[in-house]
Amino acid sequence: MSEILRNIADNWKLEAKLEDNAKYFFSSDEVDSIASSDKCFVVGRKGSGKSAICEHVVNVRRHDHFSEKMSFKNFPFNELYDLDNTRFTPPNQYITLWKFLIYSTVCKLMIKNEGINAAIRERLKEIYSPDPIKSLSRTITRWTSAEFGGQVLGTGGGFKLAKDTTNQSYTWIEKLNFLEDIITEHCDDSTYMVVFDELDEDYRDVIRNPESFTQYKYLLTSLFKAVQDVKYFFKDTGKNIKPVVFLRDDIYSIIQDADKNKWRDYIVEIEWTPKNLKDLLAFRISRDIPPGEDVLSFEAAWSKVFTHEHIKVGKKNNLHPFDYITRSTHLRPRDYIRYIQVCAAESVERENSIIGKGTIKFVDRAFSNYMRDEIIDEVTPVLPDIETIFQILSNIRKWLLTIKEFEAEYNKYLRDGTVSEKNFKYVLDILYNFSVLGNQHRSKQGVHYFKYQHTNMTLNMKELLVVHRGLFKAFQII
Repeated sequence: MSEILRNIADNWKLEAKLEDNAKYFFSSDEVDSIASSDKCFVVGRKGSGKSAICEHVVNVRRHDHFSEKMSFKNFPFNELYDLDNTRFTPPNQYITLWKFLIYSTVCKLMIKNEGINAAIRERLKEIYSPDPIKSLSRTITRWTSAEFGGQVLGTGGGFKLAKDTTNQSYTWIEKLNFLEDIITEHCDDSTYMVVFDELDEDYRDVIRNPESFTQYKYLLTSLFKAVQDVKYFFKDTGKNIKPVVFLRDDIYSIIQDADKNKWRDYIVEIEWTPKNLKDLLAFRISRDIPPGEDVLSFEAAWSKVFTHEHIKVGKKNNLHPFDYITRSTHLRPRDYIRYIQVCAAESVERENSIIGKGTIKFVDRAFSNYMRDEIIDEVTPVLPDIETIFQILSNIRKWLLTIKEFEAEYNKYLRDGTVSEKNFKYVLDILYNFSVLGNQHRSKQGVHYFKYQHTNMTLNMKELLVVHRGLFKAFQII
């Protein structure tokens, strides 16, 4: 039995936080640009590797690099909505809040830097704990309380070392200028990275509530503007203050702002091609080969794990195993990791030393169910009836269908009250945007257009619909 297969089966994970990031992280030009340039917004599809990049950035260990992740998973966003600055009109009313959180986190990180004056660090310890943030909600509540840092920050912003014994009280908004002064006067040229992640947590709850959804958009818009404000303020000061925001591309697309087009200079868009996915897989497989070997080429690494045999598809085509797997994916690292992990586990169970074509085809059904569950999880906030709509596609049981066929079957469910969305075209738009359905070229048979391949395209209502190959088994199409 192959040791490499067992390593893959046991150690490859869908969730980057559960993996050995130092072992498996595959660096790229996009990742390097976050640390070495003005890039501060990382946007990509779910499963595209944002979490892996985030973990890598946060876990960099250098004497001149300090980082803190602010994770909003399971965060009560209502607490943030109450912390607006009424001096600003929507959507800018939360800029002050985000800047306050960035500055507070930088001051917290300065405690760890032995290059900072010891007396300054001691004063900061009176306000901030140097330990990693465990409960962000509790931390923000404390930081924005009236008594937080009152005596230390109440020196008027000069951060004098003589302790102020007056019982001055300032709002957290007034303290923002004090924190800005502290960083300006006492921070060195080390890199201070403040990472915002898992901001999609409230998206699931607010998408169907217009009032809450508007607040959520304002909150995110303010964050993007606050990051740029901070970068601009410290641009020529020699201070390396680097706030970085990680966000799903579908959520980024809902943000509307007159300056949004200008943000492109600061965005890293995570996009994958078969070429760089092969590089990623070659790297990961090489990392599971016993010590002593360098990173292999894709074909060399692949042959350590997979059969050389091509897989017959239809009457004429014979596909390389990578291409066979690719047909079922949305060109995301997570999809390949899942498929190969399950192939490896199945091969270990069968006591095979390599993944054969029979195993690759056998795993196709389990992977199809994984894809179905992934899409349900993503789409439910915008289309609560998604599971029923998937049943509609299963009923039609065709991988190539017309708009009218879908409309007729959908209307049956609508009349029965089984689905609530009355506009079937809206449903089709959602299914297209999440690459459940694509279009077939009207005159070129076999030429298909899916959103994950062509991000700027929209559904063409005059062309045939095509179901994504990765969902065939889940929809019982073949």
